[in-house]
Amino acid sequence: MGKLLAEATPISAKFVLLIKTQARLKNGENSGYSQTYSSKTGFVFWPGVSFFCPEFNPREYRKVSYEVVDFQKDVIDRSKQIPIVVDFWAEWCGPCRILGPILEKLAGASDGRWALAKVDTEKHQQVAMEYGIRGIPNVKLFIDGKPVQEFTGALPEYAVAQWLDKALPSQFKKDLDEAKTLLAAGDAAGAQKLLAGIVATDGENHEARTLLAQIFFPDDPSKALTLVQGIEEDSDHFAMAEAIVNAATMFRKLDVPEKLPDDPVKKQYLNAIASMKAGKYDDALQGLIEVIRTNRYYDDDGARLACIAIFRLLGENHEVTKKHRRDFGSALNV
Repeated sequence: MGKLLAEATPISAKFVLLIKTQARLKNGENSGYSQTYSSKTGFVFWPGVSFFCPEFNPREYRKVSYEVVDFQKDVIDRSKQIPIVVDFWAEWCGPCRILGPILEKLAGASDGRWALAKVDTEKHQQVAMEYGIRGIPNVKLFIDGKPVQEFTGALPEYAVAQWLDKALPSQFKKDLDEAKTLLAAGDAAGAQKLLAGIVATDGENHEARTLLAQIFFPDDPSKALTLVQGIEEDSDHFAMAEAIVNAATMFRKLDVPEKLPDDPVKKQYLNAIASMKAGKYDDALQGLIEVIRTNRYYDDDGARLACIAIFRLLGENHEVTKKHRRDFGSALNV
């Protein structure tokens, strides 16, 4: 009869038994469902198996099928309305039978944030070839008709959940895009209002936190530092968070210069940090690069770290970054 999976899930404070089975017929279609429910005993009967569920409501029982029939319609077109996680699998694939139930479970708990579509590579060989499927299970995330993220292999549930958290677009994407547009146009106040609203609602939104920290950084580095605390290396926004932490750490050195070791470059190093704090990044980079040339490892490689922090804060396309990148690289190789 195929694989039988029974699971109890709470719905409206009740436990409803969902029985799912797939039986491959000659025409390759999924079978329907057949069960007998006894309202007197609370038992659901299946040939050879019975389950006790006194609050089972047959009206709430429904079949959930994730199998793709028309890839263009079920994945490409639909992904323009909602992110689609596509599971490329095959009946003969053992790891696929491990990953499949995990994806179905997470899809059922996604609260409409994304939808699951399963593509049998035996039935849809042309689709599998088009998307370069060489090993299965292969999972791809489709957004706006295109695959944007993927993984291969039967990952454990926690790893799949982590992948989804990183791969899926933020529910605040529209506000984030608008905030970036405002920042590019020089409207920091407007961007700050939008970003503050996102952070207040979703404190784990690393992109919003780092963007907001960048706004606060020139005038209130302590507040910027607070915003990026807890953003670790596994975050896509760690590089910016690290830059803010390193820059804020540099600024503190101005309050306790006596803690820095005596050296001919000490004065130049402090002056460069002061320029950095004042937002005079051109002067700061020039001074820091000279410190690197003279004493590369002064203050535990502090000048190099400060330069990298400035480059990240300004961005690689900023004119000041472009001006000093080559000199920075050559100073490191002296």
